[in-house]
Amino acid sequence: MAFLGSAVQRMVSAVRIPLSPLCRTTARSYSSEHTKEKSVPYEQTLKQDGSSSGPTKPLPRSADVVVIGGGSLGCQTIYHLAKMGMTNVVLLERDRLTAGTTWHTAGLLWQLRPSDVEVELLAHTRNVISKDLEEETGLHTGWIQNGGLFIASNKQRLDEYKRLMSLGKVYGIESYVLSPAETKDLYPLMNVDDLYGTLYVPKDGTMDPAGTCTTLTRAASARGATVIENCPVTGIQVRTDDLGVKKVKAVETPHGTIETPCVVNCAGVWASKLGEMAGVKVPLIAMHHAYVVTERIEGIQNMPNVRDHDASVYLRLQGDALSVGGYEQNPIFWDEVSDKFAFSLFDLDWDVFMQHIEGAVNRVPSLEQTGIKSTVCGPESFTADHKPLMGEAPEVRGFFLGCGFNSAGMMLGGGCGRELAHWIIHGRPEKDMYGYDIRRFHNSLTDNQRWIRERSHESYAKNYSVVFPFDEPLASRNMRKDPFHQVLTEQGCVFPFDEPLASRNMRKDPFHQVLTEQGCVFQERHGWERPGWFNKEAPAPVKDYDYYGAYDIKKNENYKYNELLGKEYTFDFPPHHDVIKSECLSCRHGVAVFDMSYFGKFYLTGPDAKKAADWLFTADVNKKPGSTVYTCMLNKRGGAEADLTVSRLETGAANLPLAPESNGDAYYLAIGGGVAEHNWNHIRTVLQDQGFRCQLTDHSEDMGMISIQGPKSREVLQEVLDTDLSNEAFPFSTHKVVNAAGHQVRAMRLSFVGELGWELHIPKDSCLPVYHAVMAAGAKHGIINSGYRAIDSLSIEKGYRHWHADLRPDDTPLEAGLAFTCKLKNSIPFQGRDRLEKQKEEGLRRRIVCFTIDEKVPMFGLEAIFRNGVPIGHLRRSDYGFFIDKTIGYGYIRNPDGGVVSADFIKSGEFTLERMGVTYKAKAHLKSPFDPENKRVKGIYA
Repeated sequence: MAFLGSAVQRMVSAVRIPLSPLCRTTARSYSSEHTKEKSVPYEQTLKQDGSSSGPTKPLPRSADVVVIGGGSLGCQTIYHLAKMGMTNVVLLERDRLTAGTTWHTAGLLWQLRPSDVEVELLAHTRNVISKDLEEETGLHTGWIQNGGLFIASNKQRLDEYKRLMSLGKVYGIESYVLSPAETKDLYPLMNVDDLYGTLYVPKDGTMDPAGTCTTLTRAASARGATVIENCPVTGIQVRTDDLGVKKVKAVETPHGTIETPCVVNCAGVWASKLGEMAGVKVPLIAMHHAYVVTERIEGIQNMPNVRDHDASVYLRLQGDALSVGGYEQNPIFWDEVSDKFAFSLFDLDWDVFMQHIEGAVNRVPSLEQTGIKSTVCGPESFTADHKPLMGEAPEVRGFFLGCGFNSAGMMLGGGCGRELAHWIIHGRPEKDMYGYDIRRFHNSLTDNQRWIRERSHESYAKNYSVVFPFDEPLASRNMRKDPFHQVLTEQGCVFPFDEPLASRNMRKDPFHQVLTEQGCVFQERHGWERPGWFNKEAPAPVKDYDYYGAYDIKKNENYKYNELLGKEYTFDFPPHHDVIKSECLSCRHGVAVFDMSYFGKFYLTGPDAKKAADWLFTADVNKKPGSTVYTCMLNKRGGAEADLTVSRLETGAANLPLAPESNGDAYYLAIGGGVAEHNWNHIRTVLQDQGFRCQLTDHSEDMGMISIQGPKSREVLQEVLDTDLSNEAFPFSTHKVVNAAGHQVRAMRLSFVGELGWELHIPKDSCLPVYHAVMAAGAKHGIINSGYRAIDSLSIEKGYRHWHADLRPDDTPLEAGLAFTCKLKNSIPFQGRDRLEKQKEEGLRRRIVCFTIDEKVPMFGLEAIFRNGVPIGHLRRSDYGFFIDKTIGYGYIRNPDGGVVSADFIKSGEFTLERMGVTYKAKAHLKSPFDPENKRVKGIYA
């Protein structure tokens, strides 16, 4: 018998020569002798002996939706579609239900995550499997509520758990922070000598994949859905309509074709191959993911599941045994994905897995003398940011994704299945699913195999790392040749994704090098490098990715950027807090330059441009040419899909990139760069749905953009620009094409920080000369470079919104305090207007409120908001306001009675904020505590 302790070393094969992750899987492919069924620790699977004899049901000629893939997501999606009333729906599974990756999943469900949306998704999954399905079908899904225990070996980890506990109070999730002694009482077999504390969640539990998926499909079938097994998909037919839009037409199988306008790709590891059939890019990668099942352990019965994040290991209760698994830094990639891989497992690579054994034995010492009953090593799909891929693909209308769940498909399946069903039926999900939306990734990234591979590796390796507020990725920041490229090329390795270097560089604006030399510490946002803050000691360039030293790659040495990033790993103020303070106060009292070149820069032109602008934008953007308007774009439910500025342009000949050719109405759209792809696709979808004859063109990479802000900005720019910058000649919210140091630029008088200032939108080749001219003119005024960390602080101090933080697709402009952006006083229709009018008439049941506290403690969002001792919401966004010298937070609150959240409701309450279990008295503000009369943006300084 093999044992988990020292004896297990005898099971490990002789040390092999390490291979690169690019070629390793060829040498370590799955065994032709698949692990027997008993290796999976479930009483029942859905595997059947013998070859299939064809589809389990006849194929219909047509369907409203065809879901492809019978794993957790496919079953949850068809169940929710049917439950929402769409019954002419079909699920196709190439083998039997769960055959791909779901059948061997560990099935853990943890209710608390550092995301309010994910907490809500998990809560729905739990309700479906523990309550709803049993009530609907009379069948038990296999749900076991044995609780969950998170292990903290240091203060930072326990602080993270305390943050989760505070957020859980808002959602009514029972949780407790336990001392080591209390943990020992709960789990007597646990070693607690090295513990700082634990977080115990009594109603966490474990799911059974076969029981869950069987019950889901029975419930769906009872409502009219059709579930067909043993029916592989061989093709997706796509048609092109009269406007040139590609749309799903049909699904092809060896047994017939199903006409359908909608396909849902729930194919897991095989999702990329399915996407190729329709010309859709699915940016995920397959890896080996493993756990082992122990023999019986005396005294383990009824113990909670355990996550020891710092040891990167989990312990799942399996009756009177444990399943032991985790996330390693050297996972094995599965490049040669096989279509024949059903109810199959890989041979476990003990060289890779041993690190988890060591962590498990340390946590539960009795494991050292416990035998190993079986090993389970199967494929799982992983993504670049460890988030799923969902929503309608940008390439083909009607092709939806529900894949890439990073081994969390069971846990997130119920919530995501419901949101995906809502997406399909109503055009948008109910919740803010932007973090999962395939449109979060720029189109240049979704088929960049190096980026997908490096980022997915880093996300996998850091899955159990503490989620700090200001962490940044290290992978794929410099897209030169990877560390293996030269040696493997010499050995004859052919790289299928080898491309010209120019197309593989990440998106760096023209200022990147000069700002790096000045100590810029960059942040990464979907391929763009943008300034974070400026280190005064020395430059801190980002280096090539070193895979954290895995695969025998030498770790980067003397890595200043990584060193600075490490100092950010705190829930206190970071060591460079005073540096960001200096950048902020220089802007408030003098002048600062912000490189905002990563912004999306689009032109909207064409015969129906005015109609499109009226319908797309909440504000009236059809003012005279030269005007710039801050506005929102909404979905059909009135939720904010974006906030942006829209500038009305003069008609005339093209002067690209500063102006497009236009014989009629033309608009320039400037949009936050991290969400530009999302905005692009939202606009394009609306144009297609409404049949507007318009052209949307992207000039994001043809122009740079710097913003010069502060009381002295006018004095600086008056020396650089050849135009009068007085209030009368150049009022707020206007723009002009002017000359700057001999170069044409578009100057806009706008501010995202609440100060007098201008943005300069500059053709790429003119960026550096204009920047140097601005810095030279500003030298006598003490001009400095500032980054987005300063923007975050300055903007929250002023009360400006950040999309996807305090403004999301599930927030309306009225709830977000942005009613001034909506043209409700005129009769011009716009998307979502009917919902806003109804909401205005009925009163707001939730609304955003600003809070400040007097104590000098940092907050980052997710802190619980209490009114008169009752939880009523949580902070969406928080930062330190250096001018008012207070921590500021914004959050949406509800009336616990379900009534209207009025000004009196806010004024009459006593508010507290809970941070890591500690409450702080808070003051609620109906207006921004900084410059509430908007004098500074108008150039009025006391």
